[in-house]
Amino acid sequence: MPESGQKTTQGHITETAPAVTAARRTGLLVTLVLGGLTALPPLSMDMYLPALPEVTGALRAPAATVQLTLTACLAGMALGQLVVGPMSDKWGRRRPLLIGMAVYVLATAVCALAPTAELLIGFRLLQGLAGAAGIVIARAVVRDLYDGVEMARFFSTLMLISGVAPIIAPLIGGQILRLTDWRGVFHVLTAIGLLLTLVVWRFLHETLPPERRHEGGVGQALRTMRGLLADRVFTGYMLTGGLAFAALFAYISASPFVVQDLYGASPQTFSLLFGLNSIGLVAVGQINGKLLVGRVSLDKALGSGLGVILLAAVALTLMTSGVLGEVGLAPIAAGLFVLMSAMGLAMPNTNAQALMRTPHAAGSASALLGTSSFLIGAVASPLVGIAGEHTAVPMAVVQLGCAVLALICFLGLCRPWRTTENRTGEPA
Repeated sequence: MPESGQKTTQGHITETAPAVTAARRTGLLVTLVLGGLTALPPLSMDMYLPALPEVTGALRAPAATVQLTLTACLAGMALGQLVVGPMSDKWGRRRPLLIGMAVYVLATAVCALAPTAELLIGFRLLQGLAGAAGIVIARAVVRDLYDGVEMARFFSTLMLISGVAPIIAPLIGGQILRLTDWRGVFHVLTAIGLLLTLVVWRFLHETLPPERRHEGGVGQALRTMRGLLADRVFTGYMLTGGLAFAALFAYISASPFVVQDLYGASPQTFSLLFGLNSIGLVAVGQINGKLLVGRVSLDKALGSGLGVILLAAVALTLMTSGVLGEVGLAPIAAGLFVLMSAMGLAMPNTNAQALMRTPHAAGSASALLGTSSFLIGAVASPLVGIAGEHTAVPMAVVQLGCAVLALICFLGLCRPWRTTENRTGEPA
């Protein structure tokens, strides 16, 4: 039996640092801290959504320019993951995390004071770059503290928190707009970031002892990622997931204008519809994890999700273009609900299939999957506003294009009918 203070990993005895042992004893507290870090990015993105139409008027900027504030934040979160991950392996978890959180607070405070759309875009980019520290390091801390079944359970908890955050974020944003203007959203985010920084500084101990750190840095991480991209099937799943996320982000960036400006809904109604769509995504994701996994192959579930997304995108394109006549908010909202819910089949299964192929480099693969999804989503965001805020056709067309390309990547690169090609462990 291993001695006290040690743990067994893949047949080897490795030392467990006292700080790691202490952190594991405070399991609930660690869960709350890491859950807060995981929830901060969706809060930063979605709490701001009901205010987008107001920002266009306040800063006298067109909708396409204001939508770049979403793109900038998303791009920052994508690129920041590539940098912060290797930094945390080299210097430990606490220092990069605290630096990132401090920069996040400062950038968010400046966003609240931004006099122009251009300055807001710049500091939203910095906000995203800094906020990426929470995304990457939260996962890394879980890997430091837990193994096997315990790690899987902890990740499930974090996934539930990250799924709930997009539901409540626009609801909170809508209520803030009842009391103040769009700048109040950033004041609240600044307060949340400051509180979370203080909690991390006080309660989250270092979980990566010096003897387990390495000098690989960003260069080594990029070389590992280049090797992963040489795997055709991995790249196929990566692109499939990224394009599905782009369809989702087309909805996120365009829906405030579509629902509020085109159909006259209030910010509170928009927030309610956004919350319902997020509930659909989380519910289908839970059905996938609890009922389908182990009974149906991941590729079949993934293919079904992509098919539903495609059908919903076709319906939305027909409705918004006037082919089916003039439609109200209810049919559009129903189409968006179906599209969003089907993401609960598509996105988790692309990640699972990709990571199952990369046991030798799961960390780099996870960073690459996250970064590519954020970057592809950032490209989709400005396209939905290319025709202005008075039509929903660009949103539907972008979603349709992403759905078609996702299916092409899935069928052309992943080739799911080849069930014997590294598909062990799945039902036939």
